Order: sequence, then C-alpha cells, then structure tokens
Amino acid sequence: MSSLQNVFNISSSAMSAQSQRLNTVASNLANVDSATSSSGQPYKAKQVIFEATPVGTSGHQGVKVNKVIEDQTPARMVYDPANPLADKDGMVAMPNVNATQEMVNMISTSRSYQNNVETMNAAKTMLQRTLTIGQN
Repeated sequence: MSSLQNVFNISSSAMSAQSQRLNTVASNLANVDSATSSSGQPYKAKQVIFEATPVGTSGHQGVKVNKVIEDQTPARMVYDPANPLADKDGMVAMPNVNATQEMVNMISTSRSYQNNVETMNAAKTMLQRTLTIGQN
C-alpha cells in the first residue's frame, strides 16, 4: 500500500510542476508579439526550473518548481519605423520569445502531464484489483 501511495505522491507532484510549466508557456506565447510589458520594456520569456524534492518519509523523490526565471536572451529587433516605439534606426525591441521552442515546450509538458495521469490511473487500477482479490 505504501508503494502505491508513493506513486500517487510522486505523480501528483510532477503533475503540479508540469501544470505550472504549461501556464508559463501559455504566458510566453500570449506575449510573443507584445512590444511592451507593464514595465515599459519588451516582455522577457519565462523559464521554469524544476527541483527534486523528498516525498513523504520513504525517501522517494518528487518534483517541484524551484523558481521561474526570466530568459536573458536579447530582445528580437524588428524593423518597423512607423511604430511609436521604434528607435532612431526604425528598430523595435520585441520579446525574446521563440514561438517554435515554446510550442515544443508545450507538447513536451502536455505529454509529461499525460504520462503522470496514466501512471496514476495504472496505480489506481492495481489498487482496485488488489482490493477485489479476497472478494471471490
């Protein structure tokens, strides 16, 4: 029983972390064309940093979000002299979000989340079958 509880704990911690990563990816994609953020500067892509963490007293490891950092990649410079934010050369600083990479992150995150759901469902099925052994 303790082993199955560990499976649930580990999978749920991973699902929680992946959910936060998916929200970060969504925020990055939503701001891919935002020339300014609330600070007046171009939006900076966010990246989620995971960390292994003990789950329960068993010594098994789970995962949690350690921190969310701003990507330090320089802003994309786009030539748009008509834009009021353009510099003297007609260049506008745009967010450093790489839409293709964010889509890859979204797919990877979704698959990781789904794998953890499937792991929990398999553990649940094993637990249900174990409970029915003595009933026949």
